[in-house]
Amino acid sequence: MLAEIGQFALAVACMLSLLQTVYPLYGIYARQQTAIESAKILTVLQFVFVLLSFLILSYLFLVNDFTVTYIATNSNSALPWYYRLSAVWGAHEGSLLLWVFLLSLWSTAVALMSKRLPIESIARVLAVLGLLSLGFYLFVLLTSNPFLRTLPYFPVDGRDLNPLLQDIGLVVHPPMLYMGYVGFSVAFAFAIAALLEGRLDSAWAKWSRPWTMAAWVFLTLGIALGSWWAYSELGWGGWWFWDPVENASFMPWIAGTALIHSLAVSEKRGVFKSWTVLLAISAFSLSLLGTFLVRSGVLVSVHAFASDPARGLFILGFLILVIGGSLLLYAVQAAKVKSRGRYRLLSRESLLLSNNIFLIAALIVVLLGTLLPLIHKEIGLGSISIGEPFFNRMFSVLIVPFALFLGVGPLVRWKRQNLSELIKPLGSSLVATIVLTLLFLILFASHFTWLALLGVFLGFWVLTTTCYELYLRATHRFTLFKGLSKLGNSHWAMSLGHAGFAVMVMGITMTQNYSIERDVKLAVGESIAFEHYDFHFDAIQALNGQNYTGSMGIFTVRKDQNLIATMQAEKRIYTVQRMPMTEAAIDAGFTRDLYIAMGEMLPDGAWAVRIYYKPFIRWIWFGPLMMSFAGILMMLDRRYRIKKVEKPLQENC
Repeated sequence: MLAEIGQFALAVACMLSLLQTVYPLYGIYARQQTAIESAKILTVLQFVFVLLSFLILSYLFLVNDFTVTYIATNSNSALPWYYRLSAVWGAHEGSLLLWVFLLSLWSTAVALMSKRLPIESIARVLAVLGLLSLGFYLFVLLTSNPFLRTLPYFPVDGRDLNPLLQDIGLVVHPPMLYMGYVGFSVAFAFAIAALLEGRLDSAWAKWSRPWTMAAWVFLTLGIALGSWWAYSELGWGGWWFWDPVENASFMPWIAGTALIHSLAVSEKRGVFKSWTVLLAISAFSLSLLGTFLVRSGVLVSVHAFASDPARGLFILGFLILVIGGSLLLYAVQAAKVKSRGRYRLLSRESLLLSNNIFLIAALIVVLLGTLLPLIHKEIGLGSISIGEPFFNRMFSVLIVPFALFLGVGPLVRWKRQNLSELIKPLGSSLVATIVLTLLFLILFASHFTWLALLGVFLGFWVLTTTCYELYLRATHRFTLFKGLSKLGNSHWAMSLGHAGFAVMVMGITMTQNYSIERDVKLAVGESIAFEHYDFHFDAIQALNGQNYTGSMGIFTVRKDQNLIATMQAEKRIYTVQRMPMTEAAIDAGFTRDLYIAMGEMLPDGAWAVRIYYKPFIRWIWFGPLMMSFAGILMMLDRRYRIKKVEKPLQENC
């Protein structure tokens, strides 16, 4: 009975989303205040019903109701309760329910936290979000219903959750990633509402910017968690493989990064409005494209969910409708999108525009590298492969000017800047960068490579220019420490975000150039010397987990006769699916990771063992954490505590 209640609640939420789309827009057209104000009420009611549906499915997983097809396919009674809960979004149907739940959550947040904005503007935003919700509700109800029964015959136990997903990282990663994906719908809705209203001004950018930043923060954390999961769970020591599904999350992140910078310029200077609208449309459209790639069956990936052509066609049609409709509206209203501000070639506006161009170039590289093999195969030209070397080479070219401009940008004034005024800060930053780069490589690099020199130089360039800009801003009117205390959250957010990017670049550089891998054959009692470390295979123990068995290798690691770590690497066999999985042993450090992955037991009783030395790999995830914290700081800035606006501003587009 509970499953039927969950499905009914989902159907009611679908009907409410239809009302949320139509009734407020009718109220604006007919000038009926009650209909306009109904947008918030309908949004909250929709959230209540989809929340009920989501909670029911979660409860059915926890109590092992295998009469529900989705639960019987993706759970098992031996599965720990926290993995049973994460199994709610562990496959296609449940992940789509999570999507519509989060979309309703974002919509409700907009409705409840925008009380001081013009009611007509918010009604338009909520109507657009209602239309998006309606499309996904129909998708779930018509093609991906998670509440379908297996009755009258149902299994005694379930098939179990994919062992790849039985990891704490996968409990958090999908909801975090989806919060980012779905969050860009708010920026999209603000842009479409502004086009419908014929009003694209600095106030619109100010309203939209915190929501966009929130979505970007969630997506950043989601991608970082996915990268950490791939590194720690898959047993191959990698953090990014340019898999098409990885690229599907990376593309909206690039567009979102360009969007938050473009919104900053539109808010402060009233320019780049066309850029901003198109980027808002692009960020959410790329989120939908990622959904299509993952769920249409056109990709073969460990991340991909569905392979039903009907589902793929539905999403493709919805994608075309959303992108085509929004671009058509933009074309109709394009003449009204006017930027009033002026700026010279040497100005912060120009540098931000240049970096946005590099970001879009990177986006195009990822988009072509992801879609071209699919198109090539679909039109009958055979299979082609575009892999890691292509992406690494193209990004190596693009990252150099991007990082150089990123360092210079904060030192340049808005509107115009005299070149002579930049000589001292840029010269001082360059000298400091060269010195720090050489010291860093002498201390931490085992040998010299030009790519390592370039990457570390770019990282320190961004760090030193960021620190120099903070010094100039703090000492402009006050002493250093008093001036630093006077800086607002937005300024600290910019500096911390740029520093996080620099840390990530340095981590990638050192990991890519100085990682060492060894595949060895070891028996219990044997040792191997590796990168100044001695790895001793102490013992092998049997494993008996709640839903798996296997073997655990125990290793002692020493350096110069000093004990560094005792590491435990596992080889698991999951009971139901009989699928082998590797649980790597990782000794994490600030400047390096030691990584051991167990292979197969060989006929003579020895084991195949893979050992990695990964310098500075933690910096790859520490950088995104810094950037995410910077985004949170920006959202807490006092400027976004909007005072009540009774009437829409009269500034034209």
